[in-house]
Amino acid sequence: MEFSAVIRKEGRWFVAWCPEIDVASQGRTSASALKNLKEAVELFLEDPHASVPRTKPIFRKFEAGDGEASRPVRA
Repeated sequence: MEFSAVIRKEGRWFVAWCPEIDVASQGRTSASALKNLKEAVELFLEDPHASVPRTKPIFRKFEAGDGEASRPVRA
């Protein structure tokens, strides 16, 4: 099976998350976080009651403001 991984650096650690099944892991490098995520996903899949969606998620990028422009200016 093929899954997606979202990897972000949080402090000294990299956190890897699989959005399809909401499983996450971490590591000191992005490669180790991905390796640990793979192990966590494999353990998850060993559970006979594990629910795996049959469709892939759709990833899209978009921009959003931080709200500064829409805030009223106080005198």
